[in-house]
Amino acid sequence: MADSLHTTETFLESMMRRAIANASAARRRARPNPWVGAVVVDRYGGVHDGATQPPGNAHAERVALDSAGADADGGTLVTTLEPCSHTGRTGPCAEAIVDAGVRHVVVGVLDPDPKVSGSGVERLRSSGIEVTVGVEEAAVEAQLAPYLTHRRTGRPRVILKLATTLDGHIAAPDGSSTWITGPDARTDVHRLRADSDAIVVGANTLRLDDPSLTVRDFTPSDSGDEAIVDPWRIVLASADEDPNKNASPYEVWKDSPEALLDELGDRGMVQVLVEGGAGVAGSFHRSGLVDEYHVYLAPALMGGDDAKSAFGGAGAPTMSDVTRGRFVSVTPLGDDLRLVWLPAGPAED
Repeated sequence: MADSLHTTETFLESMMRRAIANASAARRRARPNPWVGAVVVDRYGGVHDGATQPPGNAHAERVALDSAGADADGGTLVTTLEPCSHTGRTGPCAEAIVDAGVRHVVVGVLDPDPKVSGSGVERLRSSGIEVTVGVEEAAVEAQLAPYLTHRRTGRPRVILKLATTLDGHIAAPDGSSTWITGPDARTDVHRLRADSDAIVVGANTLRLDDPSLTVRDFTPSDSGDEAIVDPWRIVLASADEDPNKNASPYEVWKDSPEALLDELGDRGMVQVLVEGGAGVAGSFHRSGLVDEYHVYLAPALMGGDDAKSAFGGAGAPTMSDVTRGRFVSVTPLGDDLRLVWLPAGPAED
């Protein structure tokens, strides 16, 4: 492979996409560390892959460097997240890159963690290494959104999950809600749970449905050594409520949702899944606490106004007050659809 090819925009983008694919395999095993992917293109054009290992083990950059060995000298390293520059459970990746003789480092996004926050890139540049930042940035931002949200705000990223009929209902007038969507959609919800550190429901949902809130239907074909674990389960209750916890372990939370997110952020949780019901969904929505809305839409109609709506409480009083945003994906799941919707940020209003 010609050396000049290693610096072209198209080549670097393709290598970053490969690094992103490597990172996807580390999504669950890396927690609480960020799931990072890397690629080393050695001086002979060989490509070596790396992904973050379980806590206490090598980061993605070191895995790729170890694969390349001495041939990394003079090569290019591509990584989805800025290399760390501090010593934690492992040594700083920036130092390993310098020691390996890499001449060009390509970074998807800078790490907002105060322990890094540009110092990794500064260390590389101070050693004479060329550094390019922002390649495939939007894709990396999307992949690392929970981690980046946590480091920027101190709180986990909040995903609100709803399963609704075509006319926006989550339960029939008699309270029944099993099952609105089909098995493929339910399996996908369990994948979403497996990617989350905690799951939140209301006390009424617990009493009426007694949900298990597990990942029992999710068995990824490429799980490898990933840890597929159930998320921590939290029940929101008022001060005078005593939810029936039955045989399942739950944490009962009686303070505000904002205080809950602060607490979970302090515990190092980076993604929280809110599954409702309507009262909890409405509360999180009106408080502006939801980062992503995942709506599982069934090809079914209640056909009236007496069924349970997706959000409890008062809605927007006029069209000028409705919450606007954008769909980022529409995915068929059997007969159902998964809609991922992001509320508009300040720059998009």
